[in-house]
Amino acid sequence: MTLHWAHVTAGYVLVLGGFALLAVTTALRHAAAKRRLAALDPRQARQGRKAA
Repeated sequence: MTLHWAHVTAGYVLVLGGFALLAVTTALRHAAAKRRLAALDPRQARQGRKAA
């Protein structure tokens, strides 16, 4: 492999790694937001009292 193709390969790896990192952090933020909304939802608190 020539030096050129080594750099091209490294560039592709960095770009794909960056997009993978963005996808993972987005999934983590989405899960955190879902938990936060569930904790702040007043309807859940009312339903919890009715069921108890």
